[in-house]
Amino acid sequence: MMEHTHDHEHDHGLEDNKDFITIIDENGDEQLHTILLTFESDDFGRSYVITYPSDAENDETVELSAFAYEEDEDGLQGTLMPIESDEEWDMVDEVLNTFMDDEQLNS
Repeated sequence: MMEHTHDHEHDHGLEDNKDFITIIDENGDEQLHTILLTFESDDFGRSYVITYPSDAENDETVELSAFAYEEDEDGLQGTLMPIESDEEWDMVDEVLNTFMDDEQLNS
């Protein structure tokens, strides 16, 4: 199982007050990601985060990454965990699609 750790970076001077996390991959490389969405699932008893690379241009298609996560007590660090079951992926996909539909309606 691949385990990722992250640190939240809050830069409230940026447009839309976006939150960021630094994802450290299995090779120890760090990449800054923008948090698109966080949510909790009562059915699975877990919290989730959907991110994309922060260096993506506004007009390009970006690859989204989804993880389950557990925050540390201080809420500033935590552990990202893989989503393992098809049922869990289906739920994440449904939440993301609903979020994207709502975003399109509001723009």
